[in-house]
Amino acid sequence: MKKHNFSPGPCVLPQEVMKKAAEAVVELDGIGLSLIEISHRSSEFIAIMEKARTLALQLLGLEGKGYQALFLQGGASLEFLMVAYNLLEKKAGYVNTGTWSEKAIKEAKLFGEIVEVASSKDTNFNYIPKGYEVPEDIDYLHMTSNNTIFGTQIKSIPTTRVPMVCDMSSDIFSRQIDYSLFDLIYAGAQKNMGPAGTTLVIVKEDILGKVSRKIPSMLDYQVHIGKDSMYNTPPVFAVYVSMLTLQWLTDMGGIAAIEEVNEKKANLLYSEIDLNPLFNGFANKEDRSIMNATFTLADERLKETFDKMWKEAGINGVSGHRSVGGYRASMYNALSLESVGVLVDVMSDLERKA
Repeated sequence: MKKHNFSPGPCVLPQEVMKKAAEAVVELDGIGLSLIEISHRSSEFIAIMEKARTLALQLLGLEGKGYQALFLQGGASLEFLMVAYNLLEKKAGYVNTGTWSEKAIKEAKLFGEIVEVASSKDTNFNYIPKGYEVPEDIDYLHMTSNNTIFGTQIKSIPTTRVPMVCDMSSDIFSRQIDYSLFDLIYAGAQKNMGPAGTTLVIVKEDILGKVSRKIPSMLDYQVHIGKDSMYNTPPVFAVYVSMLTLQWLTDMGGIAAIEEVNEKKANLLYSEIDLNPLFNGFANKEDRSIMNATFTLADERLKETFDKMWKEAGINGVSGHRSVGGYRASMYNALSLESVGVLVDVMSDLERKA
């Protein structure tokens, strides 16, 4: 039985994507070779890379607006470093909304002064800071759009004249926002786009080339742009599956269509959390993520019973992160409304039996 996969990452993927990817591992499009044994310089893979990059820009509404799409390696964790290497000359501002923000801040401090313009650390990151002032003398403002561990999500983008950078690893392509407000977006594929192994970077070219330091080739966005995202051997399988997922999303009707589905899933689960007295939501209601719902049991004595129930229902990946405890249901694009319904039914059954 195929399980209901609420894993926070690597993410659930569409079944049609999984099927086509599996076929391509054996033989890619009838060429007599496996996807994972062809040259990354072959016409077949160059076409795959170009399609993936084009689809990413099209879905975000950024095609023809001065942006480049790159598929790189090293995960979002390497981007914490690359962003600062390429953009930080003297001082940068960071909004601290959780673990990944803190890791980004740590790396950026190697290159210049870091101003923590806002933080929600005072209540274990269960809300998104608002009403803060953005300094005008910073090289860029960095934020994390969705916080997988704590289940919070930025709903309103601050207005500022400084370049804006955003880690969108866990909610990219999930909701309609004006992506052109950002000058650089990065996202590890394994949260909402494909398998682990590649990272999507969307960068506006005119913000590059302004720092005085020399940048190593592998860490220089301009080098990767100049080589069409293939300066070194790319992660062929991860790029291919990401391309298939982006095509699947395009065929569905794009971000507007998937946002409707995502809101239905989130509303269904959060309604149960709020109405069921056995559960408490962790994140502030106004800041709740539609991708990652975090919640705890009101009575920890029910933990053994509840864990047994959701496992028997074929549910996977809902254990909470150690920073929060309790439970976390990750509802990425490819997770079905049916799967969320199964989890909600288990939660309701627990209430009836308690």
